[in-house]
Amino acid sequence: MANFFTDNDDLGFYLDRGIPWAELVAASEHGDEAFGSIDEAKELYRAVAESFGQIAAEVVAPRAARLDTEHSRIVDGEAVESPALREISQAMRDAELHKLCIPRELGGLNAPLTLYMLGAEALARADVSIMTHFSFHGGMALAALVFSAREGSTTFDVAKGTIEKTRFSQMIEEIARGEAWGCMDITEPNAGSDMAKLRTRAELDADGTWRISGQKIFITSGHGKWHFVIARTEDAADPSDPYAGLAGLSMFLVKAYDDLPNGEKKRYVTLDRFEEKLGHHGSVTAALSFDRVPAELIGKRGEGFRYMLVLMNNARVGVSFESIGLAEAAYRAAKEYAEVRTSMGKPIAKHEMIADMLDEMELDLVALRALAVSSAVHEELAQKLAIFGAFGAKKGPEAQKKAERDLARHQRISRRYTPLLKYLATEKSVEIARRAIQIHGGAGYTRDYPVEKLLRDALVLPIYEGTSQIQSLMAMKDTLMAAVARPQDLLRKTADARVRALSARDPLDRALARLQGGALAVTQLLLRKTAEGKLRSLANLPLASWPKAFAKDWNPKKDFAFAMLHAERYTRLLADEAIAEVLVEQARAFPERRGYAERWLERAEVRSRALQYEIAHTGERLLKKLAEPAAPSAAAAE
Repeated sequence: MANFFTDNDDLGFYLDRGIPWAELVAASEHGDEAFGSIDEAKELYRAVAESFGQIAAEVVAPRAARLDTEHSRIVDGEAVESPALREISQAMRDAELHKLCIPRELGGLNAPLTLYMLGAEALARADVSIMTHFSFHGGMALAALVFSAREGSTTFDVAKGTIEKTRFSQMIEEIARGEAWGCMDITEPNAGSDMAKLRTRAELDADGTWRISGQKIFITSGHGKWHFVIARTEDAADPSDPYAGLAGLSMFLVKAYDDLPNGEKKRYVTLDRFEEKLGHHGSVTAALSFDRVPAELIGKRGEGFRYMLVLMNNARVGVSFESIGLAEAAYRAAKEYAEVRTSMGKPIAKHEMIADMLDEMELDLVALRALAVSSAVHEELAQKLAIFGAFGAKKGPEAQKKAERDLARHQRISRRYTPLLKYLATEKSVEIARRAIQIHGGAGYTRDYPVEKLLRDALVLPIYEGTSQIQSLMAMKDTLMAAVARPQDLLRKTADARVRALSARDPLDRALARLQGGALAVTQLLLRKTAEGKLRSLANLPLASWPKAFAKDWNPKKDFAFAMLHAERYTRLLADEAIAEVLVEQARAFPERRGYAERWLERAEVRSRALQYEIAHTGERLLKKLAEPAAPSAAAAE
């Protein structure tokens, strides 16, 4: 029987040893139904993972070509899914995959989210659009639980370690049964990454009902029942108003329709159209209209952006696993073709340039998976410690303090890793799919082989759930602002890296220190360049106000021009460094993984030197050009 989990030794490593299951089980299991041992938990997790792998290989993969040609459509105002999508959805319901991570009290299996991510990779390898749609089932149910816990509308029995009730139980239980799914409605015709420009309005009626009006576009799985909607609730008189921009946004839950006894739907949200896309044809992307649609406010007014970030971090980790799954499919297709296609008397896999490409593709997959798993673990532990932290109180004050320290650590690491992972995994998925076509030669450009579809499907991954450029700006801003806030830490880390690069006993540690030192050197360079610009901006201020303005009043849009220009290059440096740290840590714990760390550092050090040189020696000409006053347009002249 084909299985996309059991045929992947690297996924098997994480299930067997590479994931701290004891920590995840402890964070997930609190009630009387908790597992008796870690081995008992892992036995169930393996069965679930293999179920994912079997459905991916035997149900999804054979229908991938049909998914590409059979598109869902709108008929008489309602969504009609493609036959292939309906068949796959039924198989997933039968396997009860949608309830995987939902708490038992709400009809779920209470499995760790990290296990779900491993299964997600297997599904994405079969067809990435199916994984995308699948993620808007259990993922949205968990988001509802997290939102409810954060706003205080979920109550817990601390003594029993269980959830007593939660505000969105109807939604969560419907999704657990496979009867519905959700979506996240943010993007509008004139507002994508710039959420401050969102125009969809939410108004409070005299009877206390919130009603939403506006249009949303590019909504993945937007034909679903449950919608988290970002809408503007506050008016701002000018840009300095506290409710201007992002602060005027709020989060709502909207039910798009009610199911009637006769099987029809009473619809509140209008399906305007399904987008005609280059790829991802198994996943619906919808445009939606809201005309005074009833909605439930989540949290407080003005907290919409904050709640959106909670959802986005998980979503970006999920997209990264999707990207790895697609890249795995592309690598395997390329390797299989290269091993049987002969040229000049030998398989092209034995030709040096093709062998080098395949070697790097395989290494990239191992490296990305290592960072993805680490990111998933830290994000999950951060979320669960935040939600279930009250359970620690029954273990005493010391245990509670430890839980608080652990929460802060996991949040810090998750915030560092997530933009780096999302950036590199999605960009590499495009690169690996593109290389797979190159290895196939002219045949790869035809529909006779699956690699052209993989490239079409991959191209959206660096765009949705936050573009690569947004991830780069996040990584750059967080890293530089941390250095500004704690310059002594930057100096200490730089000195430490220099010492370890020369004196560490293990060559692996010396190589890692050199890589870290390179990233730190670029951090200092970007800060120097930023400081130069900042000092120029202080010229018109009284001298006495300089220290405060320099230390506190940083404006990323004005002060970080040089850093913004090089943000993607800097992000690649930071991602190489983060992956190297994870792989070296694995090598210390599992000696058989050492080869991966050595291979990664061998390539990463070369990239690091090139990126350092490029950042240090390019960009000034373009920045001067951008700083020039814009010439009046012909239309303005008239």
